[in-house]
Amino acid sequence: MPALSSTMTEGKIVEWLKQPGDKVGRGESVLVVESDKADMDVESFQDGYLAAVLMPAGSTAPVGETIGLIVETEAEIAEAQAKAPSAAPAAAAAAPQAPAPTPAPTATPAPTAAPVAAAVAPAPAVTNGRVVASPRAKKLASQMGVDLSTVRGSGPHGRIQAEDVEQAGGQPISVPRVAEGVAPAVSSSAVPAAAAPSAPAGNSFGRPGDTVAFNSLQGAVNRNMEASLSVPCFRVGYTITTDKLDAFSKLVKPKGVTMTALLAKAVAVTLARHPQVNAATTAAGMTYPSDVNVAIAVAMEDGGLITPVLRNADRTDLYEMSRQWKDLVKRSRSKQLQPEEYSTGTFTLSNLGMFGVDRFDAILPPGTGAILAVAASRPTVVAGKDGSIAVKRQMQVNLTADHRVIYGADGAAFLKDLAELIEHRPESLAL
Repeated sequence: MPALSSTMTEGKIVEWLKQPGDKVGRGESVLVVESDKADMDVESFQDGYLAAVLMPAGSTAPVGETIGLIVETEAEIAEAQAKAPSAAPAAAAAAPQAPAPTPAPTATPAPTAAPVAAAVAPAPAVTNGRVVASPRAKKLASQMGVDLSTVRGSGPHGRIQAEDVEQAGGQPISVPRVAEGVAPAVSSSAVPAAAAPSAPAGNSFGRPGDTVAFNSLQGAVNRNMEASLSVPCFRVGYTITTDKLDAFSKLVKPKGVTMTALLAKAVAVTLARHPQVNAATTAAGMTYPSDVNVAIAVAMEDGGLITPVLRNADRTDLYEMSRQWKDLVKRSRSKQLQPEEYSTGTFTLSNLGMFGVDRFDAILPPGTGAILAVAASRPTVVAGKDGSIAVKRQMQVNLTADHRVIYGADGAAFLKDLAELIEHRPESLAL
């Protein structure tokens, strides 16, 4: 099994795009592997023929495991199959379930078993009369009774995605909950019942009484959370008045700017002035990244979460950042993100505001120094310094930080400056 990301230890084979005996070409996709955070096409290193499949679709293999044999010439196929481990026949029998792409060269070594090279390359929509669709799209099509041959794919090279199936079936396209919610932080009384999620935030395919195995994404999240237990964390909270931010959000929303983008921009600009809060602990000591990359938690429909990253968020134009975020969200739900698009965050933002949550603490993701939990903005009776009483909208934010690199004063100073920016100068985020 080829390594698909630096943190990946194993991957699940989703489908073989080639069958034993098929010709493949250098750079052509041979199979699809589900890594910890994305579905990745595995490409061939050179021209040749797929001689044998050693692990069928549905199997899980550790990184470095031999999963198939590729030979240079057609004459070597029989010899390679004869020398292949006994698992090969069973694997070959399972292979026909996968779509077979257009005849073209494949690749890897000759009869010698070797892992197929990893790289992302989109598969064509229809090959050899078979429709190419994502695993999620196939499952949805089966559940909804949609004929995939009638669906027009919007993915790379026309590959059918889950949203294409939903559209073909006449259902509204669902969107993953960004940072546990894509909507602006609002009071719970303002959230209509229809806005509540129709399925549990965990594995949406589980039913009462079922025991459902963790999928690859959930397993990766579990390992990260367990690793977080070894980090000495502290938490500090702050109350931020959002009247001006809410007003500014209404002005820029028609231009495609979401509250998520506004919060990410505000956090990034503040982080640029507080490099200690953007730092992280490594084996060598405290590492200070040269960039401010804000990762934002996104809850996935089929369980687990992923953290797409807005790179250089402090220096990126607000409107451009909003366009980037929309693209990241779309590709995250179809598992098309590249590893660097979800694993390079220097600071993490998690927002439960759309659910009307009063306050919550977030678990620190491994490899970063801090994560900010953002709750709902709600009307609150506030006493002024002069003793006057007024109603203002306020939200609670809680910072979880690695105490080895960030101290209490660092976290408090960061939150104070973030509050000052949001409360008094939110319009500067668009400059």
